[in-house]
Amino acid sequence: MIVTLSETAAILASAQRVVITAHENPDGDAIGSSLGLMHMLRSLGKEACVLLDDDIPAIFSVLPGYDIIRRPDEKEPVEADLLVVLDTSTDRTGCTLAAVKAEHLLNIDHHQTNDNSAEYTYVAPGRAATAEIIYDLTRELPVKLTKDMAMCIYTGLATDSGFFRFSNTTSHTMRAAAEMLDHGVTPNVISEALEQKPYQTVRDIGEAIEMAELFADGHAAGIFLDEATTARMKSTESFIGMIRVIEGVDIAVVMKAKEKELCRVSMRSKGIDVSKIALQFGGGGHTRAAGCTLLMPFEDAKRTICEAISKAIWENK
Repeated sequence: MIVTLSETAAILASAQRVVITAHENPDGDAIGSSLGLMHMLRSLGKEACVLLDDDIPAIFSVLPGYDIIRRPDEKEPVEADLLVVLDTSTDRTGCTLAAVKAEHLLNIDHHQTNDNSAEYTYVAPGRAATAEIIYDLTRELPVKLTKDMAMCIYTGLATDSGFFRFSNTTSHTMRAAAEMLDHGVTPNVISEALEQKPYQTVRDIGEAIEMAELFADGHAAGIFLDEATTARMKSTESFIGMIRVIEGVDIAVVMKAKEKELCRVSMRSKGIDVSKIALQFGGGGHTRAAGCTLLMPFEDAKRTICEAISKAIWENK
């Protein structure tokens, strides 16, 4: 059932025990919006916790509540009045759904490709980040903003908007960010924390750039990491930004082989709707940022995604 923002607030207000989760391979918006909502609900006297079925990058330790994020355990299910899935459809939360016994399920997202399969779904594609929706909810609930909430919400806003450089940044995004600053956020503290990289990661970036390939007559660039390389590299989060800026490139792609027949794909574009490409393979996202998972061997996955990207580029020429 699709619900309004005020109905979303009412659902949250009616629950006492709330479990919050987001997608696997969580980014700044998934983590920031989850912790921001947790702090909000706790300030209202509710029991709220965050379960994320993946490793949480240490760079996010700057966020209040980072140290109490837990991984779900199907052997020890958590009982709750409400399970809230943020920043994704319900099918990308790993084992969380199986590890939580909740009376109701609420999905809050800003991705236009959300499948609306949850019991209750609120999607706002016009928001730059799910954290921006969490900010909207502070206007609907009797919440007094604190620095802890603001730190988390700001991180989601900043990371999903490319620190307010991407085309999804709106005046509403900027006003929300400004209000977070009014409540104690120091932007440089967050940006410096998130920009930190171990020495080996910097070396990995250099190696990845050496591996970059152009295709579709130079209109696309990709970094394709086989299973051994993916396992060896500490972090791949910066890779796509490095090739997105290449002159003449319309679409950048990074593909990582996580298992023998499982490859994760991330795409960024300068205008072409990459969410349509992702949807072909059961993924989703935004017009200019999307991803999917290909259940096939590395070489087959590379060929498949390159063909799909090339086709999209030629159709838009």
